Amino acid sequence: MKNVDDLIEGAAALAEQGLSRGEIADELNVSRETASWLVERSDAADDDSTARATDDGTTPDIHVDWSAIGRDSRRMDAMAIAMADLLEKHGEDVDLTVGIEKAGGPIAALVARELETDLATYTPAKHQWDEGDIEELAGTFSHNFAEIRDRECYVVDDTITSGTTMAETIDAIRDDGGKPLACVVLADKRGVDELDGVPVYSLLQVISVGPGNDDRSSAE
Repeated sequence: MKNVDDLIEGAAALAEQGLSRGEIADELNVSRETASWLVERSDAADDDSTARATDDGTTPDIHVDWSAIGRDSRRMDAMAIAMADLLEKHGEDVDLTVGIEKAGGPIAALVARELETDLATYTPAKHQWDEGDIEELAGTFSHNFAEIRDRECYVVDDTITSGTTMAETIDAIRDDGGKPLACVVLADKRGVDELDGVPVYSLLQVISVGPGNDDRSSAE
């Protein structure tokens, strides 16, 4: 996707397929708020073909398109090797890698193979979210993969937008008796070094620079 109009069309297509706003956010690698805006603008575009993100043509979010990697298994494998390398400093006793669905699952599987760990997956609450208070929703671990039990683990996802989903996953792992030692993502849009005491690593940090982007607050 090359521009905002492409994102609006993509959001509309996903909404027509029945995906929730949270799932659309996950598919497009944007925040939930941006996903809602894109869907709403796709509706408005029926009456206004010149719809744009804001009056000056800029967007309040950053879209990360890593499909050139995702569509090729060799590229995915190379990316996973690099991500695993960022985690190896935490020792050899970790025996579980947790992938955040959807995109984080395939990446985590490759990272787990490289690190020779078991694999677990977590579906965050945002996949059920369309509007209202997301705090009323709960994420789940898949029963088709490894259990968390009392195990040390790594957490893997494709991008960090606000840090909320990663923080939710860390909490869920702890609630299940696990101990998250480190997190890794392909791209970090917030420049997060740690969340809830857990270090966060990324292959890329994508930071907005310029007027209106002087947000130095930590991720929630």
